[in-house]
This record gives sequence, C-alpha cells and structure tokens, in this order.
Amino acid sequence: MEWFSTLSLALGSAWTSGINLYATVAVLGVLQKFALDKPLPGGLDVLNNWWIIGIAAGLYLVEFFADKIPYVDTVWDVVHTFIRIPAGIIVAYAATNEMDPTIYIPAALIGGGLTAAAHTTKSSLRVGANLSPEPVSNWVLSIVEDIIAFVGTLLAVFAPFIIAGVLAVFVLAFFWFFPKIYRAIRRMLRAIKAFFAGEKYDEAVLK
Repeated sequence: MEWFSTLSLALGSAWTSGINLYATVAVLGVLQKFALDKPLPGGLDVLNNWWIIGIAAGLYLVEFFADKIPYVDTVWDVVHTFIRIPAGIIVAYAATNEMDPTIYIPAALIGGGLTAAAHTTKSSLRVGANLSPEPVSNWVLSIVEDIIAFVGTLLAVFAPFIIAGVLAVFVLAFFWFFPKIYRAIRRMLRAIKAFFAGEKYDEAVLK
C-alpha cells in the first residue's frame, strides 16, 4: 500500500498548501529532518534543507500576523492565489514523480484542484469575516486554519487513510457550499476594486 500512502501524502499536502503553504513546507521539512526513518517520497526529500525550512518558517511568521489583520488578510490571499495554487501542483507532482505517469500527472492535476478549492474556501471565509463589525473572527479563523494546516500535514505523512477521508469530506462540503463561496469571491473582487478606486469597502461590497 505504499502507493496509497504516497498519493495521500501528495494530495493531503497539496490541500494544506491551499490553507497555509508555508506551514506545510516547514512541517514537512522538520519531519524530514527529525521524525522520519526514510526520506519523503519523490522530490519532497529536497525539503531536508535548513535554508528551505528557515525561509518557510519565516514566511509563516509573516503570514501568521498578516492573516489576523482585517482587509490585509484579503489582500494577502489575493496575492497568494498566484503562489499557493502553483505550489500545490508542485508539491503533489514532487511527491509522486517517481511513480508511473498515469499516476503523477493526475495527482498533480487533482492536487492543484484541491489547493485551489482550499484556497478559495479560505479566502471566501475571510471576506465574510471582514464584513463583520468585530476583529475577533479574523483571529479565530486564522488560528483554526493554522491548526488545520499543521494537523493536516501530519496526517498526510503518518495517517494516509484518515487524510483520504478528510479530503473526501472536504470535497463534498466544498461542492455543497460552492454557491455561497462563489458569492463571497464576487464580494472579494468588488472589495479589491473598491480599494484601488478609493471607495468605502462596506458600501462597495454590499450594494
């Protein structure tokens, strides 16, 4: 069942990359350094590098604070649309690139889809939180997201069947709530347009 473990690691890590890419990379690197008896599969063994771990940990700290500031978190998510999704594809491909092409190509595509879905869900939730009158929801969401990213990465490495179940539940929930997510994305785009146009955020989003 090694192929299943590798595939679960690839897709699970791609999914957590859509929530917090830097936490995912840092955790994989630290596990590779200290907790694993054998290297991570495929090209993920490159994460056994202090430079990569240090840069990922440093960027995680930046994101840790950016994620807790209303509106800054939304801008951060918009920018990371162009970072998390390609990175998720790379993570899924790297984990499976020593397997048959009929596995690693679909794995990269599905991994990218999971990353995009996780990133979209996170971004839409943040838009809703920014429309609330209090700042607590940003902190709560950020902490929950960090916990999911850390725990999800650990499950992807050590509990392939559990992370496979988590991914199945997430996909079902994503398609169930997709209409609300779509509306949140539209609000986010209006908010960005209002920001650059110098308009008031709330009025532009709600009208």
